[in-house]
Formats: sequence, C-alpha cells, structure tokens
Amino acid sequence: MFHLVLFEPEIPPNTGNLIRLCANTGCTLHLIRPLGFDLDRKSVRRAGLDYEEMATVQVHADLAACRRELPGRWFAVETGGGQRHVDVRFQPGDVLLFGSERRGLPLPVLAEFATEHIVTLPMRPDNRSLNLSNAAAIAVYEAWRQQDFAGSIPAAKPFA
Repeated sequence: MFHLVLFEPEIPPNTGNLIRLCANTGCTLHLIRPLGFDLDRKSVRRAGLDYEEMATVQVHADLAACRRELPGRWFAVETGGGQRHVDVRFQPGDVLLFGSERRGLPLPVLAEFATEHIVTLPMRPDNRSLNLSNAAAIAVYEAWRQQDFAGSIPAAKPFA
C-alpha cells in the first residue's frame, strides 16, 4: 500500500513498533543506513526486531539507493513542514520519509523536497516532537484512511 522509510533510525524499540505497524497496515518498511543497532539474528531477537514473519523490511545503503528503488511520490514528515498531513491526498505507493529519533531529517535531505511534499503533524507550540513510532502511525493511518482502509478486515458489528 505505502512505503515507510526511516532515515538512519537509532532506537531499536521504535523500529520494532514500526515493523508491527507495517505488518498491520500492509506497508513496507525501509531502513536507511547507518542504523543505530545491529541486524544480526542475535541482536534482532534481543531487541524485539524479529520481523521476518510479520512485515516486509528492506535495508538500503543510503537514501539515494532507496530513492532509486522507490520512484513514487515522496513525502518528508518533519516538524514545521509546509502542510498538515491531513491536507495531503495520499495515493497507494506513496513514500513517507521520517528522520532519526534525535536529529530528524537533515536540511540537505529536506532541501530535496518541494514545500508541498514536506508535511507536518499538528502539535501544540513549545512542545517536543512526537515519538517517531507514534508520528509514523498517525501519518500511515491517515494515508490508509484515505484509501478506505483497503485490505483491512471488515469492521465488526457494534455490540448490542
């Protein structure tokens, strides 16, 4: 459905949360090196990143390699972006790019995007930004909502 790209993620539990998000929404997760954690089998199990059965996860040497592999529409999600995430009309195949937990997206990366492709999540002034996995979940679910949650299980009947 969508591609979720993490630029140089640093915190294994956030990536683990996003693996589960992707498994539940049909997104593909892309990780851009360098990573702040190891992906060998022992480290993956210890960090709760054992994703092989849950979701499609791809690791890319750098952002340029990832962009070559994903030619669709790219949106950078960053504090202070040009428009709110709910004002974007997402399409299947769109790519949502998020920066690392501590640094966000570097200015040279943001400079590659037109203003209308840098989106933000509304938040109150003078607060720290949302946790990476929370922010990604908000953006992914909005994009998926716009597709009427295609591929999801039908909503259950309300309790009587």
